[in-house]
Amino acid sequence: MAKLTQLIDNEVFRAYATYMTIVLLKMMLMSFITAYFRIRRKAFANPEDVVSFGKGESAKKYLRTDVDVERVRRGHLNDLENIVPFLGIGLLYALSGPELSTALLHFRIFAGARILHTIAYLTPLPQPGRGLSWAVGCVVTFSMAYKVLKTGLYL
Repeated sequence: MAKLTQLIDNEVFRAYATYMTIVLLKMMLMSFITAYFRIRRKAFANPEDVVSFGKGESAKKYLRTDVDVERVRRGHLNDLENIVPFLGIGLLYALSGPELSTALLHFRIFAGARILHTIAYLTPLPQPGRGLSWAVGCVVTFSMAYKVLKTGLYL
């Protein structure tokens, strides 16, 4: 079994850790963007969130949905649906012994696709920009999964 110091010295693992950190920070940023839009639009989901706006009927008007808040939330949900699989598959891929240049290509394309997807979602840019950036990220994840399966199961 590899020692932790060997793992940390592994360039592919370090590249994975770097790009995983970038996309996780981007995903965390979506929480703050959601909060920003909720406060700016005064659109809250929970009764306890509107206490500072009054009580009773005057506060209830802030318990509502807003199209901009929902757009940010959908972008955040899309991050969860795509970054979490990349987290696991990317780790297995990094440990499967790929060439550094190939691994960097996978990691960079995925990170770039997720950043572009967020920009396309929040701006909003016309389709097919958002759809293509989502598809590129998925193709990268499936490519890494194939390599892991091929290495581990001798496909």
